[in-house]
Formats: sequence, C-alpha cells, structure tokens
Amino acid sequence: MSDTDTTDENAPSTLGRVLFACGLTILAVRNLTNLDGRVAYAEAKGVPAADKLVPVSSGLLLGGSLGVGLWKLPKLAAGSVAAFFIGVTPAMHDFWAVDSESRGEELTSFLQNLTLLGAAIAFFKQASQN
Repeated sequence: MSDTDTTDENAPSTLGRVLFACGLTILAVRNLTNLDGRVAYAEAKGVPAADKLVPVSSGLLLGGSLGVGLWKLPKLAAGSVAAFFIGVTPAMHDFWAVDSESRGEELTSFLQNLTLLGAAIAFFKQASQN
C-alpha cells in the first residue's frame, strides 16, 4: 500500500471521520455558496487578496474534509484541513483585537477552530502511522 492511502483496518473510526467530514463539508459549501459575504467579511478583517484566498481556502477545506471522510489520501486531506485552520483561525477570529462586545463570539469561534485543528492533527498523525 502506498504512503498516500491506508487500509480500512488502520483507519480511524468511520463514524468519527464521517461526522468530522460532514460538518466541515457543510462549512466549506456554505463558504462557497456565499462567497461575496465571506469575501467581504475577510476584507473587513484585513485579509489581503480576500477575493482569491476565500475561495481557495474554502476549496482546501472541502477537499480535505472529503478526503478525511472517505479516508483517501488521508495525510494530504488531514494536512489540508489543518492548513485551513492554521491560516484562517488567527486572521478571522482575532478575539484579542476586537471590542469587548464582539470578544465573546470571536473567542468561541477561535476555540471551535482550535478544537477542529486538533482533530485534523490527530487524523494526520493516524494516517502517518500507517
């Protein structure tokens, strides 16, 4: 077996992968179907070239989530999801730089993304061990 794919017997829990993948796939599709709104939000956060980065990063999330769910090219897939969260989380959910009224919501989003990043890293590690 190649280092880019693993056998089902070595794959993490199917239920866990599918739940993770479904949630992230829905987020990616929502981003892609509301590009104007997502780009505007990213621009308001000071993201450079938001009109290019938002669709690219959303595609990265979509491809990665599908790969984890199907456990195809799992290292690449989990790495894609992790890259999405590493790039997006501090730029879009900068709770330390917003007013006190927005801080709670941004902190919650930051922590949710951090949690999902942790899961992506765990999937990456599992794929690397096989």
